[in-house]
Amino acid sequence: MEFTSWDKIETENLSASITRKMMSGEHSTLARVVLAKGALVPRHSHDSEQFSWIVSGALRFIFDDRELVVGAGELLFIPSNEPHAAVALEDTVDIDFFAPRREDWITKNDAYLRK
Repeated sequence: MEFTSWDKIETENLSASITRKMMSGEHSTLARVVLAKGALVPRHSHDSEQFSWIVSGALRFIFDDRELVVGAGELLFIPSNEPHAAVALEDTVDIDFFAPRREDWITKNDAYLRK
């Protein structure tokens, strides 16, 4: 068991407009991602299922067959291996949950985000 708070978790500066804090267990990852208005998460996919909860702001998610705006208080489920991108329409706080855990984030092998 581990007990902490977001304030005690290291902030990763992934780009000039995206920061992240995360915590991983043996099988899952929970992250708090802060995106400035206009921030872009480039198109990517991953083995993990993803739940995104927009705490504040709004993200436009871009899929191969549709776009979807997710705003404050809304949740989105993205199946594993589903290619997607996102654009912050406002300053946004996003809580993401992944299972299985995001090994690429843990090992910092997530160059698509680090620009």
